[in-house]
Amino acid sequence: MTPVVARRVATTCWALGVGALAFIWVFPLLWALATSLRPPGQLGSEIASLWVHHASLANFRDAWGDAPFLRLYYNTAVVVFGILAVQLVTITLAAYAFARLEFAGREWLFRLFLLQLMVAPSSLILPNFVTLKTLGLLNTRLGIMIPYFASAFGTFLLRQAFRGVPRDLEDAAAIDGCSPLQTIWHVFVPLAKPTFVAFSIVSIVYHYNEFLWPLIITDTDRARTVTVGLASFTQSAESGAQWNLVAAGTVIVVLPLLVLFILFQRRFVESFMYSGLKG
Repeated sequence: MTPVVARRVATTCWALGVGALAFIWVFPLLWALATSLRPPGQLGSEIASLWVHHASLANFRDAWGDAPFLRLYYNTAVVVFGILAVQLVTITLAAYAFARLEFAGREWLFRLFLLQLMVAPSSLILPNFVTLKTLGLLNTRLGIMIPYFASAFGTFLLRQAFRGVPRDLEDAAAIDGCSPLQTIWHVFVPLAKPTFVAFSIVSIVYHYNEFLWPLIITDTDRARTVTVGLASFTQSAESGAQWNLVAAGTVIVVLPLLVLFILFQRRFVESFMYSGLKG
């Protein structure tokens, strides 16, 4: 076998392997979409099929009417973007302090700060719950948000990016009379934009998918997010074996993330490539 043929065979095998893994990953999504478009009469022997005869949107209409998805979307948007807004402030200030300010024990304090990454979030549920109960913040959107206002991961990413900013730019800003906050805003933030984008996408996806903490801290639709609302809706639909409604509700919840991924897939990859991780 010649080297050219060997390379073609290897490339073909690689493409087939990657294609097979991609199909395994996307099959549940395709099945949910197909099932959500299938009228109840077509369930049964065809439930595992991806082919839909006489597709209908009736399941989406019924699912939307059976669960307060609009309210759940609103709660989720407030929680996700509220967390992100506060995180962008806290990680920016913390990253600047660890990257540029000189103070005793800075490196040790930064290592101690990073220990948060090794703590399982589930281990903090009880103390967080007790604290928020004391503050009277149970079953509120603010109660869901507070434990995530700081981010060790975001601080680490941004610190690495800030360390790559030339000192000359910072000195020039100081000569022009910029205060530290003005220097951060006009010098560091623009240069670290790819890192901000990367962290924002990770934060949005993570907190949109968060289930356990909102489930524990909420007991009504007043503050529930879409993941908790979907679980409640699924339990009621499964009791009647209404798999088409379950699939429709799942698609309704998953669709925003799929759209986000499709729109920002390239930006997501590019952001991590230029986020300054090598710092």
